[in-house]
Amino acid sequence: MFAVYAAEPNAQDPLAALRIGERPEPEVPDGWVRVAIRAASLNMHDLWTLRGVGIKPDRFPMILGCDGAGVLDDGTEVMLHSVISDPGWVGDETMDPKRTLLTEKHQGTFADHVVVPARNVLPKPAGLSFAEAACMGTAWLTAYRMLFVKSGLRPGQTMLVQGASGGVSTALIALGRAAGFRVWVTGRSERKRALAERLGAHAAFETGARLPERVDAVFETVGKATWSHSMKSLKPGGIIVVSGATSGGDADAELSRLFFLQMRVVGATMGTRDELADLLRFCELSGVRPVIGTELPLERAEEGFRAMLAGETAGKTVFTR
Repeated sequence: MFAVYAAEPNAQDPLAALRIGERPEPEVPDGWVRVAIRAASLNMHDLWTLRGVGIKPDRFPMILGCDGAGVLDDGTEVMLHSVISDPGWVGDETMDPKRTLLTEKHQGTFADHVVVPARNVLPKPAGLSFAEAACMGTAWLTAYRMLFVKSGLRPGQTMLVQGASGGVSTALIALGRAAGFRVWVTGRSERKRALAERLGAHAAFETGARLPERVDAVFETVGKATWSHSMKSLKPGGIIVVSGATSGGDADAELSRLFFLQMRVVGATMGTRDELADLLRFCELSGVRPVIGTELPLERAEEGFRAMLAGETAGKTVFTR
């Protein structure tokens, strides 16, 4: 079958490990299902896989892609939940120490077919296209968990999203606006700040700019480059919710500010199948939809990878079949 995959890990030049071509058709174990992929979205996690982060060397070659939407063998239209927990695990699957994401142990979605446990498929809502549904399983689910499960924000309060154009950031903007929060955003370029405002941000500021007032919560996916600004922008008693560190995690913790102003810092990783179902219902009720910045046939996947590596994305990148 046709696939986009990582041939081996390459920490220094991840795109040198990228391959586009034929891979074996997957076998379908008992309790698993086969999905014919119609659309799959690109995530930063795919670049980490090419670098060899979070995957054992003996797992290569590895078909890339955490997210996807498609059709079961019986014709049912479905979308995927990317977190695969241990069969015996009960409860929040993000807390399962044996959990994996697609592309860490099991082959991913950038292919004609993918196989996943039966519980990892959900019916695709009729109101979502395959491309839109393919955006939900990682970036949008992460944003939903950050905002509605971890932050404790109430409608009317002010949130700051660091970074204006990535998949999680654009999801936070859209979800936050729909939920009644005042949404502020930072962005490195005028183009990215304008995108954030088109998505619903009430105001967009240059990276590191002094804000008109301190905020109730900051949502961090950037890390080292924005951490000090996040700390300085937060109200006493406020919260920073962290789900990534694309610029590096080696930041000054500013512990004196943290304890003196009684701030809170919490982590968020992906989300549960139930939270994904809730996210889909929220989108159905609110009319919120993911912004797709680039849609490419899977054969042109390298273009999407190059744009992400260069930081030139504006919304989600989706590959279609």
